[in-house]
Amino acid sequence: KHETVDGYRRYFTQIVGFFVVEDHILHVTQGLVTRAYTDELWNMALSKIIAVLRAHSSYCTDPDLVLELKNLIVIFADTLQGYGFPVNRLFDLLFEIRDQYNETLLKKWAGVFRDIFEEDNYSPIPIVNEEEYKVVISKFPFQDPDLEKQSFPKKFPMSQSVPHIYIQVKEFIYASLKFSESLHRSSTEIDDMLRKSTNLLLTRTLSSCLLNLIRKPHIGLTELVQIIINTTHLEQACKYLEDFITNITNISQETVHTTRLYGLSTFKDARHAAEGEIYTKLNQKIDEFVQLADYDWTMSEPDGRASGYLMDLINFLRSIFQVFTHLPGKVAQTACMSACQHLSTSLMQMLLDSELKQISMGAVQQFNLDVIQCECKYLIG
Repeated sequence: KHETVDGYRRYFTQIVGFFVVEDHILHVTQGLVTRAYTDELWNMALSKIIAVLRAHSSYCTDPDLVLELKNLIVIFADTLQGYGFPVNRLFDLLFEIRDQYNETLLKKWAGVFRDIFEEDNYSPIPIVNEEEYKVVISKFPFQDPDLEKQSFPKKFPMSQSVPHIYIQVKEFIYASLKFSESLHRSSTEIDDMLRKSTNLLLTRTLSSCLLNLIRKPHIGLTELVQIIINTTHLEQACKYLEDFITNITNISQETVHTTRLYGLSTFKDARHAAEGEIYTKLNQKIDEFVQLADYDWTMSEPDGRASGYLMDLINFLRSIFQVFTHLPGKVAQTACMSACQHLSTSLMQMLLDSELKQISMGAVQQFNLDVIQCECKYLIG
């Protein structure tokens, strides 16, 4: 890395040295060189310099190296501008390199987000005293008067990944700002650039990491419920990120932003994906229990009580629906109705199975006991 930076530094130093000498000859001698000659020489050199920098920067995957390259280009441009050479094309190139810099940042933060999700236990954050409470709210803008009134120990509704993600989004904004400095752009333009790059982080990088997380096999129903709760809190925090950008770019609070943050759509999409995964996984669980059904279709008498597999299934559903009480009402209701419909269809398919040749009255009565058990209000109510 240092060799590469040193290589760029030597490259720029040699060019500056050449044109400073040419400019000196122009001003202290007569007839040796003309302004038209130095201008033509500079334009030709500038085209080659831009081609070289464009090619080299496009291969760079290290954001720190891209940032150092940008700093060298700014010093190079400012130096030659001081000698009267036009450098607008270099600053135009810097905007291209800025996009490349943001791409390297997005890749880096994709890894950061993956690690955060990997390390989360998807349980509400426990706190035992005021100090721990203050540590969490210093990292994440959370306000809940009811939670504040509760005595210790207590729990935040979100899990550990939420404050970590929020902190890392702010770190990304700082890293993105580093490139925008010294580009001779107004605070409003820099504010707009930061919002655009943050939108890419939210709508592309974080969104993709969330969707990959939701589809992982080891993420169960309880974890999915926690992810839905987490995305709700991250969505609510987006307005604080808007204020954060406004504060670090020092623009007026009254400024009408040309770009808004799209975090709301990112977290809504993730939430809908998690909800869909809940319905799918719930039906898969029901299938696992139903596969354990072992009806004796020729039995002469029913057992007098519901089948064991069905009682186990109902107990499982009751415990899961208890977890669902933390979800928004509509999601919990839809999950419950989806589960009941799926179970109803599965039971019906048992009776209509083409391999089933005969059913005794005892088996029908046993099956009826199971259906009655499913109709109990404590399951669907």
